[in-house]
Amino acid sequence: MGLAAARNLQKLDIPFTGFDLHSDVGGLWDIDNPHSTMYETAHLISSKRMTEFKEFPMADDVAAYPHHSSLKTYFQDFASQFDLRRHYEFSTRVLSVEPAGEQWKITTERDGQQQTRTFDGVLIANGTLHKPNMPTLPGEFDGELMHSCEYRTPDVFKGKRVLIVGCGNSGADIAVDAVHHAKSVDISLRRGYYFLPKFVKGRPIDTLGGKVKLPRPLKQRIDGAMIRMIIGKPSDYGLPDPDYRLYESHPVVNSLILHHLGHGDIQARRDIKKIEGKQVTFTDGQRKEYDLILMSTGYLLDYPFIDRQHLNWPANQDAPQLYMNVFHPAHNNLFMMGMIEAAGLGWEGRNQQARLVALYIRRQQQKAEAAKAFDTIKRERAGVTLDGGYDYIKLARMAYYVNKDEYLRTLAEHITELQSGLEVEEPTPVPAA
Repeated sequence: MGLAAARNLQKLDIPFTGFDLHSDVGGLWDIDNPHSTMYETAHLISSKRMTEFKEFPMADDVAAYPHHSSLKTYFQDFASQFDLRRHYEFSTRVLSVEPAGEQWKITTERDGQQQTRTFDGVLIANGTLHKPNMPTLPGEFDGELMHSCEYRTPDVFKGKRVLIVGCGNSGADIAVDAVHHAKSVDISLRRGYYFLPKFVKGRPIDTLGGKVKLPRPLKQRIDGAMIRMIIGKPSDYGLPDPDYRLYESHPVVNSLILHHLGHGDIQARRDIKKIEGKQVTFTDGQRKEYDLILMSTGYLLDYPFIDRQHLNWPANQDAPQLYMNVFHPAHNNLFMMGMIEAAGLGWEGRNQQARLVALYIRRQQQKAEAAKAFDTIKRERAGVTLDGGYDYIKLARMAYYVNKDEYLRTLAEHITELQSGLEVEEPTPVPAA
């Protein structure tokens, strides 16, 4: 998201400085970044053609679902292609972001030296997958306890009785990794999930359909029936069935875990009721001893360098209350970049988000009426959920979830409004090296 923001500011000749904790670009996808939560076997869960930046397609020899190392290369090539590194100060930590009149005072630290500077605006793009959500377990566990953010290689499972708690995309991946190394692998689920295969008829599943826009209820029924026909119901594998409809939570794009459940390599367990020593009792009364519990329980939004009040983030809300998850109702120069999740949005959708922000900044600089009109919209619609009519389940990780089609439609609408009368040259796509 930071690279998308940098590229769009660059296109409109808006001067900027980027700060990054690591020594190079790549963020989460650079496993050598000490702040990354990547693991060795991780791959993209959406296909490359549905995820890549439109102006910088991935090379043809990159796999349909690329390994994290390919994505690190992709982002570093992107930065090189558009000469973005010269705008960045690397190995730099942002300590604080505070209002200073109509500007923002930013204090950073590099090599033990602090520096405070004032900027006309701030784009926050530090990601959503850094601070682990670590629920309190019901009892004291005497074995090894870790969060998925600490997981790197499956060697950690060798010869151990393993319990994975949670089954998002990372939890499913890690459970499959553990099968080949652990003495036993169980997975504990509090609620049901929808599971999708990565390929259907040899094609990535996210490249199928979409040419005809179906009404939401009809799409949920048809897609749900298709998935049941291909892989069955979760309960066929011993897992709980979801108590919500398809697309009302992020699906798990992994059918290998179902394969291993069906072969007995992984045992499904219910929610944890009690822990005593190494023994775990589940809500259905079953008990088992484990050597390692891995919590795949997701992440919490975390912006430690800025006070919640400056983000319009009430204490009773799981996410800042912003228009389009980006625009503050009062501050016209503070933007939350990438605080968004949606099935199928891809990096190009996030790139369009950055394009809208850059256009808004440029039009503010020009004191254009279009910018003033947008000021009113973002003030009146702060916190409005662009859910496309989907009843998303009420979880912290869904607090910044949007419907892809509704979000892209709204982006396009505002981009057109702000771009009217402003000459912007569309870039020619450049193939990745």
